[in-house]
Order: sequence, then C-alpha cells, then structure tokens
Amino acid sequence: MTPGQMKDIISALVQGVPTGMTFETAESWVGNKGKLTAQVRKIFSAANPYLDLLADWQAFYRDVFGIEADFTDLVIPAKRAGFDRLLILIPGMTAQRLYDKCAQLFPSWKYTDEDLDKIVTSDRSAKNGAYAVWVRDRVEADEELKNLSANDLKQKNIPGITLEERLVYEPKFFKETGKHLDIINWTLCTGSRYGDGHVPSADWGGAGFGVGWNGPGDASDNLRSRQAVS
Repeated sequence: MTPGQMKDIISALVQGVPTGMTFETAESWVGNKGKLTAQVRKIFSAANPYLDLLADWQAFYRDVFGIEADFTDLVIPAKRAGFDRLLILIPGMTAQRLYDKCAQLFPSWKYTDEDLDKIVTSDRSAKNGAYAVWVRDRVEADEELKNLSANDLKQKNIPGITLEERLVYEPKFFKETGKHLDIINWTLCTGSRYGDGHVPSADWGGAGFGVGWNGPGDASDNLRSRQAVS
C-alpha cells in the first residue's frame, strides 16, 4: 500500500463518520476504541486474512520486548496445507537477545558461555527487515523428520527452522499457553550452524529450556527438525 492509498482509505473512513452523531455516542466510541478497531479490522480482513495474526504478533513484541513492531513491508509467504503456525522475526531479534528473554521468563540454559550472536549463522535473518515463516503448529518437532540429520535434510532440500525462529517460538507459545515446546523430543535447528559446523538444538527438560548442539550427521528418533515455509 502506498502513502497515497493509505491517505485515501483514511479519508473514506472519516467520511463514514456521521456528522450528526451525538456527544454521548461520540464519547462512547472514544472510550471504546478497541471495539472500533475490531470493526475496522473486520472490514479489511477479507483482503488480508492474516490481520489478526499480525495484531497478535504486534501485541507479543509490545508486551514482551516493549517494541512497537512495524509490519508495513512484511511479506507473508504463501501458506501451505498443514503449516499453520506463523513465526515473525523483527530487526533486533538476534539469537542471544531471544535467549536472554527466555532466561528472564523461565529457567533456561545453553551449552556455551559464548554470545550466541558471535557463533551462530542462520539461513534467514531479520537484519534488513521483519520476515515471516510458516511451521507446523505442534508441541513436538516434526515426526515426519525424525531420524533425518541436518545433512540428510540438506540433500532432500527440506528447509528447517533457524535457532532464532525456535527461540522466538518458545516465549510466544509460553505466553499463549503457559506451557513449553519439545517436552519429549529436541528440535534440530537445521536452518542454523555454529561456527564449528555443529547444529543448534532446543528442548524443554528437567533443567528448563535448553539450547544444545548436535553434529550435522547426527540422527535419532527424538532429534527432529521443524520444516519451514518461507
């Protein structure tokens, strides 16, 4: 949407406000802006079916990080059947910052004392602007990808979740449910690598939320990636 289009839409909305509205009615709307916003969002929901999801992520970043997220230029990937969880990363959401937030919200540990931002590289980054990916909406990592190593998934051209995406998923899910992801299995974050070539992984265990590592050839029943649609 261009600035001119935004101006025209706002003008049209203003023209829809009746000039004969009573003072009491106007005060009622002023005091209930949330209801007014919901009605306006409903009008535009047919054109953008993801408005509620975007509003939910904006609320998350506002409440958890104190950031007003701007999704003006955000491009949401085409949705695929079975991939119903939208993850949005905004600028500044680095691996270490996200891990630190997890540690503020619940018990957390990582296998290294080093700054994750200095040792992790990922296939996707919000460095140049917010981006979104779809993953399967489930507590445990993808059963379809069990016993497949990072090397196997690369050969099959199956893109996996990054460490940053997994790190934002945990507090988002926690804020929604009060619960955690990967209670039984580990998510193998095949969209990221440590500097030595190892692959980050994450789970919720007896010590809380953990960030570990695995070799690129490691595969087992309880080590599973989460496929990402970007």
